[in-house]
Amino acid sequence: MTALIIDILLWGSLVGVSVIAWRQDKTVLGSALRNGGMDFINIVPRIALGVIGSGFIAAIIPSEAIVGGLGPDTGWLGVATAVVAGAATPGGPVVGFSIGAVALKSGGGTPQVVAYVVAWALFAFQRVILWEIPFMPARFVWFRCVVSIPFPFLAAAIVMVVGKP
Repeated sequence: MTALIIDILLWGSLVGVSVIAWRQDKTVLGSALRNGGMDFINIVPRIALGVIGSGFIAAIIPSEAIVGGLGPDTGWLGVATAVVAGAATPGGPVVGFSIGAVALKSGGGTPQVVAYVVAWALFAFQRVILWEIPFMPARFVWFRCVVSIPFPFLAAAIVMVVGKP
């Protein structure tokens, strides 16, 4: 039911923005539809690849490996392992979230997987090197990384207190 509500809100927002663009200038709407259509054509295969690939990854990785390193009984060592793994994971959301989903399906602990996803979002090493440092001063980027270190651990601690969703 929640997914349906979110879908309705997203489609409603799209219609609303389309009407605004059409009222401002009809060429803006045409350009937006062309650009959005091309993005859709380029992105959908990648999303499909990530979702299908995560299914294959879940099938090949023995659940014992996930449970041993990121299982619910691994505690803070598992959280630290997840943080390092998240920071080392290359790729965009299709990769990071797919690996998180695989870890959950294979028996990974909720705090550990939350720490993995937060660390991936904050510290993905390849993104820091290839995207952040070329666009922002390196000193600022490293400062941001250092001051962000507690956040995956804090997120895991909150999950440990609150419990499973």
